[in-house]
Amino acid sequence: MSNGIVAKRYAVALFQLAKEQNTIAQFEKELNIVKEVFTTNKELIDVLKHPKVTNEAKKTIIKESFASLSPQVLNTLLLLVERHRVDIVTEVVNHFIQSANEASGIEDAVVYSVRPLTDAELTSISTSFAKKIGKTSLRLQNVVDKALLGGLKLRIGNRIYDGSISGKLERIERQLVANRL
Repeated sequence: MSNGIVAKRYAVALFQLAKEQNTIAQFEKELNIVKEVFTTNKELIDVLKHPKVTNEAKKTIIKESFASLSPQVLNTLLLLVERHRVDIVTEVVNHFIQSANEASGIEDAVVYSVRPLTDAELTSISTSFAKKIGKTSLRLQNVVDKALLGGLKLRIGNRIYDGSISGKLERIERQLVANRL
């Protein structure tokens, strides 16, 4: 079975548990911390994957490292360690967050701009584009990209809304080349 399918099963099980206990937001915060630790700390993953380190030692590392997490999230991590599935932790987190977003009508998006946007501008973008994609709101991450020259570019999932000056210039160029032929 592929890692993606396995990760999704763990995420669905954890999401159902969070939904029953009405702790989706808490689990999401905790899992984001776990994801950050697993993506930034390569040494931890190396130790957890090392065949000479016993499972008990690995579990102790997880228990000590993530002692502040809720028992359900901690037990999920311990289960992944026990079953030698440490490599799918970030995928489990991604699937959980996706499920949480779907349940609450939120979508993650990245907005590219020439300068940092204010909270009011981000809120305005969120409300206008959320309606277009059938969601209640967007959780926006602002990335400053000087190559845009001006305007905005918004990436929601695999869709890109390009209102940047550089994007418009590229479209004009393609149109001119196509008309020349």
